Amino acid sequence: MKNVVVLLILFITSLGISQEIIVTSLEIEGLKRTKESFLKRLVKVKPESVYDSLKVATDVERLNRLEGIANATSTIIKNSPTDYSITYTIIENFTIIPGARSSQSNNGEELAFRLSLFEFNLFGRGQLIGGFYSRDVFDSFGVFWEAPFLFSNKFGLGFNYQDNTTFEPIFTGVEGLSEDFKFQNKTFEAFAIYEHDFHNRAQFGITFGNQDYEIQPDQPDLGLPDQLEADTFGFTSEYEFNDLTITYQYLDGFRNEASAQYFFNSGGQGFLDDAFVGANDLEYFRRIGKRGNLANRLRLSYTSNRNSPFAPFALDNQINIRGAGNTVSRGTAAIVINTEYRHTLLEKGWFVLQSNTFIDAGTWRTPGNDFDQLFDGSTINFNPGLGIRFIHKRIFNAVLRFDYGFGLGDQSANGFVFGVGQYF
Repeated sequence: MKNVVVLLILFITSLGISQEIIVTSLEIEGLKRTKESFLKRLVKVKPESVYDSLKVATDVERLNRLEGIANATSTIIKNSPTDYSITYTIIENFTIIPGARSSQSNNGEELAFRLSLFEFNLFGRGQLIGGFYSRDVFDSFGVFWEAPFLFSNKFGLGFNYQDNTTFEPIFTGVEGLSEDFKFQNKTFEAFAIYEHDFHNRAQFGITFGNQDYEIQPDQPDLGLPDQLEADTFGFTSEYEFNDLTITYQYLDGFRNEASAQYFFNSGGQGFLDDAFVGANDLEYFRRIGKRGNLANRLRLSYTSNRNSPFAPFALDNQINIRGAGNTVSRGTAAIVINTEYRHTLLEKGWFVLQSNTFIDAGTWRTPGNDFDQLFDGSTINFNPGLGIRFIHKRIFNAVLRFDYGFGLGDQSANGFVFGVGQYF
C-alpha cells in the first residue's frame, strides 16, 4: 500500500511539471526609434521561460515608465495548454523636447528666461542628452548626459556640468533685511545608477565645483563680506521607491524620492561651512472615476548649516508655492505640502485638456532660527489656486501648465505661473 501511495505522488508531481506553461515566443510591436534589443534586455519575460502573469504585468509597467514609450500593452496567445506566445505592443513618445520658461527677473527690472533642448531616448536606448541656457540678470548654462542602462538592465552612468549665475537675494533671517548678490555656482557631477528591482533605484555620485558670491552696488550693510568664494567637493546620493501605475496622463500609486548630500567647502570665510543637505519627496496619486486624478506631495528639506545666510531652500513659484513669486525667501529647513485634483475635460486622440484645482502650503526655517519656527506660524505660506493643462499624449512630458495661486494672509502674494510638465 505504501508503494502505491509513493507512485501516486510521483505521478501527480510529474503531471504537474509536464503541465507548466512555456513562453515559446516574445515579440515587441510598434517600435520606430526604440531598439528592440534594448527593450528585450529590460523585460523579465524571456522566450522558453515559464509563463508568469505577474512578470508580464511588471514588464508592461516597466515599459510605461520609459520616457520613449507613451503606452505599452500585452497580448497573450494560447497556442496550446502549455504553449503561450506574448506580444508587447508599444506606442512611442516623441522625445526630442524643447523647453521655454519666462518670468520677472530677481532684480524686478528685466525678463528672466530659460531655454532648453533634451533628447530622452538617445540611440533608441533610453539615454538622456541635452542642455539649457538661461538668463536671470546674468547668463547660465548646463549640459547633461545620462544612460541608466548603459552596462546592463541594472547599471548605468551619468554626467552633468552646470554654470549657474543669478542675481540672488541673500536673506539674513531678520525680517525685511536682505542683500543682493551675484551668485555663480559651477559644478561637475558624475554618478552611478543602480536599479535593484522594478520598484527600487539608487544613485551615487561625486561633485566638484566653485561658488562665488559678490555683493551688488547700493546694498544695505548687514555685516556680510563684499565677496565670498569657496571650492566645493561633495558626495551625493538618491534613492527612489516607485510603485506607480501610469496610463497616459493618469497616475495611480505612490513614489518616494530621497536625496542626501554632504559638501566640503574650502574657503568662504566661515559663511560657507561644510554641510549636510537632505530632502525627501513623498508622492501619492489616486484615480478618481474615469477622468479624475488626485495628486499629493509632501516635501521635507533640511541642511545642517542653519546659520548661513546662503540657505539652499527657496520659496519660489516654480518649486513649491504657486503664486508666491520668484525666490521670495530662503530657508535652512522646510515643510511643503502640495495637493491638487486634475480632471480631464476633453480627450480626443493625442490631445487632452485638463483642469487643475490645487492647494500649496509650506513653512520655512530661516537662517539663524530653530526648528520651532517651522511650527510657530511666522513663515507659513498658504496658496490655493486654479489651473489648466494642455497635454500631448504622444510627446514625452508635453504638458503646458498655466496656474494662478491666490495667497492668503498678510504677507502672501498672488501670481500666475507657467511651466512645462506637471508641477509634480
